[in-house]
Amino acid sequence: MTDLLAATTASTAPDAAASGRTAATAHPAASARPAASVHPAASARPAASAHPAASARPAEPTPLLDARSQLAEAISLLGYTDGLHQMLATPRRELSVAVPLRMDSGESRLYLGYRVQHNFSRGPAKGGLRYAPNVNLDEVRALAMWMTWKCALLDVPYGGAKGGVAIDPREHSIAELERVTRRYTSEILPIIGPERDIPAPDIGTDEQTMAWIMDTYSVNSGYTVPGIVTGKPISLGGSLGRASATSRGVTHIALAALRHAGLDPARSTAAVQGFGKVGADAARFLAEAGVRVTAVSDQYGAVLNAGGLDIEALSAHVRATGSVVGFAGAEALDGAALLTQDVDLLVPAAVEGVLHEGNAGEVLASVIVEGANGPTTPGADRILRDRGILVVPDILANAGGVIVSYFEWVQANQAYWWRADEVESRLEERMLSAWEHVLGYAEARDLSLRTAATALAVERVAEAHRLRGLYP
Repeated sequence: MTDLLAATTASTAPDAAASGRTAATAHPAASARPAASVHPAASARPAASAHPAASARPAEPTPLLDARSQLAEAISLLGYTDGLHQMLATPRRELSVAVPLRMDSGESRLYLGYRVQHNFSRGPAKGGLRYAPNVNLDEVRALAMWMTWKCALLDVPYGGAKGGVAIDPREHSIAELERVTRRYTSEILPIIGPERDIPAPDIGTDEQTMAWIMDTYSVNSGYTVPGIVTGKPISLGGSLGRASATSRGVTHIALAALRHAGLDPARSTAAVQGFGKVGADAARFLAEAGVRVTAVSDQYGAVLNAGGLDIEALSAHVRATGSVVGFAGAEALDGAALLTQDVDLLVPAAVEGVLHEGNAGEVLASVIVEGANGPTTPGADRILRDRGILVVPDILANAGGVIVSYFEWVQANQAYWWRADEVESRLEERMLSAWEHVLGYAEARDLSLRTAATALAVERVAEAHRLRGLYP
């Protein structure tokens, strides 16, 4: 098996593009187009902006440099050679594609799309597809690498992949998003498949997106292929429990981490940054477990109720308005201030890099459980560890989605569907087993949980690579 495929785009050597992210913006005319948001209450939403603390944030590495820094630390700990380090740091295959879109108005636009397959040593590539205006190749490279470690850590027989289109889905109609999805799928068709690379939902995409991908792939195959994606609608072969799997996994780990820190979940408080696909259900599950969720945020703002938020009422408010802002059962809170609330548990469940050297010294939570991918920079990690704050890394904490994606793929291949309680019990078993394994590894070697988790995952991938050998 070839250990290093030539990339189909720019160089992918470990230091390539390290100086910054690749620019990947929407069509220049995009700002001139009136918003055509899918959400019925979009016109009532507050204006979205960059992270509230962005202007105060010191210069920090990009997600790609973060991912490579974590890998380098694991390689040093494990004593691997430079040659193996280079192979593990370099994506096996990359594809950049142009995605033209015919708008409902008749005009045409062009967006950029990517698919990065980081590693195949343990099985087919697996990873989400995100639609966001700031998607770029370096970000997708980092996310694909983290997916490799996540799959290995949870002992799921996949390698890591990730995809994205640099588009803001809130500015497009359902029909336009369908056309973008089908064209993007057609462009990456040669490198995906149930035995090659299996996409899943991520930021800006959902089960409907997966249904369009499945149909496009199936039409080109001449028969229905339910295993091409996970996170599909139940009626098309999706798995029960998949939609909330990441949130349930975060909750299982958060409760275990609180107990490990000597805190009773029923007497603990929490703040959740990102009341979206992961954060909203995580807040609900934490509240159901007795944790008092006092603050949540989204890209528009944040809300606070020291006595505990009514998560069901807040969810209804978000469905009606599109944002947590203006919720009657809470007071307004600055979005950046949520990360430094005086709570026991902080769950960053939005985007990368929100905890950095500029605010890590102000974090008051005793436990941080990463619901998002890469929310903590290496500089922040060092500060938090020196302060005695327990950080549970993303590749462990938010792995519930890939576990149930694996369950969905297995069910699709067998054409035999599991009950919801079977899915949930198997998810909990996998998550808590991985937690105990990582915790034991970290304590035995005096490592942070992130270093322990990354080292364990890298060790498993390297072992698979060694056993398969170098071809030719």
